[in-house]
Amino acid sequence: AARRVALAEWIARDDNVLTWRSIANRVWQYHIGRGLVTTPNDFGRMGAAPSHPELLDWLAVSLRESGGSLKSLHRLIVTSATYRQSSQHVPEHAAIDGDNRLLWRMNRRRLDAESVRDAILHVAGTLDPTMGGPPVEQFVKGKTFNLRAEADYAAYDPDSPGATRRSIYRYLYRTMPDPLMDALDCPDGTQLAPTRTESLTALQALAVTNDPFVIRQAERLAGRITEAAPHDAARIELAYRRLFGRKPSGSEAEAVLDYARHFGLANACRMLLNTNEFMFID
Repeated sequence: AARRVALAEWIARDDNVLTWRSIANRVWQYHIGRGLVTTPNDFGRMGAAPSHPELLDWLAVSLRESGGSLKSLHRLIVTSATYRQSSQHVPEHAAIDGDNRLLWRMNRRRLDAESVRDAILHVAGTLDPTMGGPPVEQFVKGKTFNLRAEADYAAYDPDSPGATRRSIYRYLYRTMPDPLMDALDCPDGTQLAPTRTESLTALQALAVTNDPFVIRQAERLAGRITEAAPHDAARIELAYRRLFGRKPSGSEAEAVLDYARHFGLANACRMLLNTNEFMFID
């Protein structure tokens, strides 16, 4: 025990610059999409050099002088001019720095798998904000002929207690991942994942469209909208406000209203949950 305490105290020492730089870089990567050092698990000679070394040092010192307050570091980054940039493409800048290493625009990113799931729960009004407690098994556990435990995600009732807990409280079955989360690039639980893969495939759209969890939350979203708005046009506008924080344009409102009248409001909500505007940070 004494050796572990000594190790922890050494790691967290004020003059151990590696610790503070590493944490600052990971928080920056979380918000911006790519770290100032693009190899967050390797700050050594084999790793990448920082794109902005002075900025990394300044963030590290700010974190250290705040007493290690991650909340202060999050606030510092998200209120910065860099974070609040537009993602608009500028051909003149792209010709000089096509990879955006110099941060002349915001990196347009898709929400990670856990954020997609939590965002769907939030707009549907069903997100359980309870903090702490044991993980929730959001699958039906069974046994195969060789007595190896297996997870059946399709058989799980999306109305079960615990189904609306935040994704951080999901029980992670490492050998059998959730198909929806897997399609959305949730990392393999058996491997280290210093950076997240962000792929764009037709399989993702199909998974979001057909997953029982998404279907149920779309139904709940439609139910809330129906109760809150008196007629179809107002319901479409409310759906846009809940999902995108804006009113629909005339053509959008007309198209979605026509879709809802043919296929139902729940299916229209499910379609809107699968749009780039909902899935991406822009």
